[in-house]
Amino acid sequence: MHQPATTNPLIIMCINMTIVFAVLIGLSFMIKFIHMIDPTKPKEKKEEAPKAAPAAAPVAAAPAAPAVDPNLNIAVISAAVAAYGLGAKIVAIRPIESAGWKNVGRANGVQNTVF
Repeated sequence: MHQPATTNPLIIMCINMTIVFAVLIGLSFMIKFIHMIDPTKPKEKKEEAPKAAPAAAPVAAAPAAPAVDPNLNIAVISAAVAAYGLGAKIVAIRPIESAGWKNVGRANGVQNTVF
């Protein structure tokens, strides 16, 4: 058995950190090299001489947002049920008022509180 070269933890740390960063720098160079020779990258086409830019058109005002039809959601849900092929009749569409998720979140928050 041979004796270790050093037992000084500071020197061992410096050697280990140097090795780690040398490997990371080597990996970054390998990644850059792979990006340079990437065969899946689309070929860049060289553009011909730029043509004269057309005169700027006057800026028109942005169109107003279209009015949202409240029956649109009903139509979309009906179409989805019909496309699924159930042949079901939609009687009512209403949001579910449930505080279940809120209560579970509150209970988890209370249980995980550190005192």
